[in-house]
Amino acid sequence: MPASQQTSEKPTACLALADGTLFYGKGFGAVGETVAELVFNTAMTGYQEIMTDPSYAGQVVTFTFPHVGNVGVTPEDDETAEPVAAGMVVKWDPTEPSNWRAAEDLVSWLGKRGRIGIGGIDTRRLTRAIRQQGAPHVALAHDPEGRFDIAALVAKARAWSGLVGLDLAKDVTCPQSYRWNETRWAWPEGYGKREGAGFKVVALDYGAKRNILRCLASVGCDVTVLPATATAEEVLAHEPEGVFLSNGPGDPAATGEYAVPMIKGVLARDVPVFGICLGHQMLALALGATTIKMNHGHHGANHPVKDLETGKVEITSMNHGFTVDSQTLPKGVKETHVSLFDGSNCGIRLEDRPVFSVQYHPEASPGPQDSFYLFERFAEAMRARRG
Repeated sequence: MPASQQTSEKPTACLALADGTLFYGKGFGAVGETVAELVFNTAMTGYQEIMTDPSYAGQVVTFTFPHVGNVGVTPEDDETAEPVAAGMVVKWDPTEPSNWRAAEDLVSWLGKRGRIGIGGIDTRRLTRAIRQQGAPHVALAHDPEGRFDIAALVAKARAWSGLVGLDLAKDVTCPQSYRWNETRWAWPEGYGKREGAGFKVVALDYGAKRNILRCLASVGCDVTVLPATATAEEVLAHEPEGVFLSNGPGDPAATGEYAVPMIKGVLARDVPVFGICLGHQMLALALGATTIKMNHGHHGANHPVKDLETGKVEITSMNHGFTVDSQTLPKGVKETHVSLFDGSNCGIRLEDRPVFSVQYHPEASPGPQDSFYLFERFAEAMRARRG
């Protein structure tokens, strides 16, 4: 049954769910409409990193933390050149920035980059609806005059095909190969540069976040980034000591149509492999497992994950709407990590070779730094191969 939320002022934005539920609020950022899947993110920091994370392609993000905009934006925190998330939903109107690193305010930044925001929303109610009913398809509209064709917005939300079967990696990958040598940010110098010889690593860009590449460089990797559609022959032509499979958006089975054959070709050469998020899911597909769409996914910087081999619990950053079905993992593939929220798979490794991956984001952008050791493990595997 349709429901609405009224604000004290004339609403200038409307969020229409496919079931007819309506949320009215105050629009900010770009003017126009967008249709996408609606998810919620529980992180208390990092809204800029979230909005520029390519894994959010095709999604509008509801922020459960109400203080959005208070640190502004800075080019240093972009995870890719432009925002990728389709839009944002917040409880309170974005605040003016109060941070020494801020180069611009959030509202202006969104407007220049064509992304729509809506404030004044009961995000608790909206989050409960997502948890109970699953991530809905929505239409988000911003009109300063407050003119909305509600029937048309609901119809657009209902007509949207959704993320199942959708390959979005091709939309967010790099157009051509490039080298990367920037290292992690550190006070007071900022970002550094890796010097000297390093481990030759090929990183497949399915929507790679910049801070992941920085983490690889920080553990001594000489990184060459290749587009998502690169073949095994193209990857191996670089004679890599290790291959990295990045995060990214969309359905892993769809991207896997061309990525899985490449991964199988790399595995046949016995090269250390490390995957994150979408890369984790496609590695699992290449090893014979399957993936499934989750009800509302995992999105936040406070997700507890248990390392089944050490018993240690890590607080992690997550962003995924699909998961590896652990019941389909073949013999020789060991489950290494699980979510303590719902028991879903969060990591795998081959029992006889240095091939491993995790569902979460160890690069901590945003999020805790509990899992940086995984980059060091990847470097150690390549070091061991050198003898």
